[in-house]
Amino acid sequence: MFDLLVVGAGAAGMTSALYALRNGKKVLVLESESLGGQIATSPRLENYPSIKEISGEQFADNLFEQITALGAEVEIEKVIGIEKLSDGTFKVKTEYNEYQAKSVVIASGVKHKHLRTKSERDDLVGKGVYYCAICDGAFYKGKEVMVIGDGNTALQYAILLSSYCKKVYVYTLFDKFFGDDALVKTLCSKDNIEVRPNTAVTDFIGDNELKSVEYKDKDGNICYHEIPAVFVAIGQVPDNKAFLPLVDLDKDGYIIANETCKTKTDGLFVAGDCRTKPVRQVATAVADGAVAATNASIYIESLNS
Repeated sequence: MFDLLVVGAGAAGMTSALYALRNGKKVLVLESESLGGQIATSPRLENYPSIKEISGEQFADNLFEQITALGAEVEIEKVIGIEKLSDGTFKVKTEYNEYQAKSVVIASGVKHKHLRTKSERDDLVGKGVYYCAICDGAFYKGKEVMVIGDGNTALQYAILLSSYCKKVYVYTLFDKFFGDDALVKTLCSKDNIEVRPNTAVTDFIGDNELKSVEYKDKDGNICYHEIPAVFVAIGQVPDNKAFLPLVDLDKDGYIIANETCKTKTDGLFVAGDCRTKPVRQVATAVADGAVAATNASIYIESLNS
């Protein structure tokens, strides 16, 4: 029996573990994919208080070392369901095991949104179509590549790729970026980055690997761009269906909860990007983790009294 079980080992999840551990709780963290969540794939983290610059991977590593040093148990297992038992505790089911805990924090984060093309070519993912420039960009050193997107992630990807790729084309659906001014200025200062606004990528072309990209220009013409690699950064989506019916979801699939991080089920909390909130940043994810774990600890103490 664990005091607190945390679903997700991103910034919110590991901060939840940190605060619960410092409150003397026995904590298990379950992560379905890789430690660190979305921030671990960020080239640079530059907007976190007191840290001028750090890679997302190093930030995540630091958090992981911090919680494991305090005694957190961490397992790589995907949670497929949560049930609240008659005694008030929770049974958490994974693909391999079942765990029991007095309280649960859901910090499952979000996943990369896949670009829907007219032929729905998901078979080219990993074969020229990618969703993480940090993970796969180095394979295209000295070559021309493309970035699709107009937010901070797309800007960061383009800047990173420009440091070792021959040329980076940035395709945006509109005629402006929706990211931080500092990133936009840095991108515009790079001679080997070319921005192509008002373009809509409509298909990926290739048999066993990407050969070219089909797109519609601002005049509605169908055009083609031969390119060996495309990095898609068009946003994220939540995946919270496994937690029904213990939580309510909004129309976009985010878990409904306010700044208390409490869900509709007593003892079940939510933190980070997977919940309804106006701002999704590392700072707000960490804040959620602290709030959720503190309230979970209070809840656990109420069970013991």
